Amino acid sequence: MSENNYPSFKEAVWFWIKLGFISFGGPAGQIAIMHEFLVTKKKWISEGRFMHALNYSMILPGPEAQQLATYSGWLLHGTKGGLAAGIFFILPSMLILFALSAVYAVYGSVSWIYALFNGLKPAVIAIVIMALYKISSKSLKSMIHWLIAVLSFVAMFFLNIGFPIIIIASLILSFLASKFIPSIINSTTEEKSFEDENDYIINENHTPEQAVFKPLKTILQVLTAVIVWSIPILLFNAFSGDTNFWNSLIFFFTKAAFITFGGAYAVLPYVADVAVENFNWLSELQMIDGLALGETTPGPLVMVLAYVGFMAGYNHFGASVAMGGLGLVITTFYTFVPCFLFIFAGAPIIERTRNNDKIKNALTIVTAAVVGVILNLTIYLTKAVVWTSEITFSNIDWVVTVWILVSFVALQRFKVNMILWIGISAIFGVSRYFLGI
Repeated sequence: MSENNYPSFKEAVWFWIKLGFISFGGPAGQIAIMHEFLVTKKKWISEGRFMHALNYSMILPGPEAQQLATYSGWLLHGTKGGLAAGIFFILPSMLILFALSAVYAVYGSVSWIYALFNGLKPAVIAIVIMALYKISSKSLKSMIHWLIAVLSFVAMFFLNIGFPIIIIASLILSFLASKFIPSIINSTTEEKSFEDENDYIINENHTPEQAVFKPLKTILQVLTAVIVWSIPILLFNAFSGDTNFWNSLIFFFTKAAFITFGGAYAVLPYVADVAVENFNWLSELQMIDGLALGETTPGPLVMVLAYVGFMAGYNHFGASVAMGGLGLVITTFYTFVPCFLFIFAGAPIIERTRNNDKIKNALTIVTAAVVGVILNLTIYLTKAVVWTSEITFSNIDWVVTVWILVSFVALQRFKVNMILWIGISAIFGVSRYFLGI
């Protein structure tokens, strides 16, 4: 693909902004939207490079979809591209969550807004199903891949084994297989032709300048992250009259950022316990309502932590929306600074493994495990949307079920613009609420 087709930074930023406003459905939905746009529609990043970035993002602490967006932006336009992708992935969610948190804290109920976001969920499920099909069709190329995908799904869905354990187990299995029975993995690797890869801008035959590992640059990035992390805490200790509160908030959410393996559902019980029981930043009921807000807004579910930061500031400073807003911003800052460090410092090292056939072959096992994880998330989302209570035939929400099918047909068969359809689905949700159906 010629240089003339290379996306401008402005074009990429516009996509990241749009993604920030439509990234519903948790990691499965967000990854699906990115795959549809970056790989299928625009051909900015090839399937192999996308999956390589996804595999790395999956094993990091923090929200994998946000880190995948950062990685993709970094591949396209370097550090500024990664910053734009990562920041705009969370900025709309932060602003929306601030508005909803303020309304909730002051007035209590935002039911029509819940209805708007509920209208989006069936469309997101359709997008996730489309992505699951595309990724699995390109990743499951042999019996060993199918077996790993099935085992991954069974482990999560039936045995309730945590996501980090599954990924770690697949990594161990892949490297053991590559060492003792390499023929099983080597024979399953999909060979891509030079022409196929050249259909994409960032492809297996292309190494951007920023992807070259430079030890000094990595050291400077780590030092920069430490300085950036230190600035707010130094300012609070110099000018705030309540340093104990801000220090507690900052160190708690920094710690949370480094232990969020397995996504938001793995860390939320810990955050809820400490924030409610130890710090008394908010009540148990307020924590539950915050989870509902996080579930219905775009962006990663871990943004619920920003809501906790809002309520901490709001309650601690005597029902102050302004201090709640500051708590929300500080919480968001310290939740995501490590995510950018993991990508900017780690991605060049990971990029070096692309030409290592043993590692590439072994990672196909991890990719297969990811397919099982996405299938589990798809079923989890579908259950939560189609059944609002006990899972029985009589409790099926047929309006939602029909809208999932309509969305799938519109997007897959008639190729309706995804953003347009998300807007239509939002109108569907609000209309359903006011019509009482």
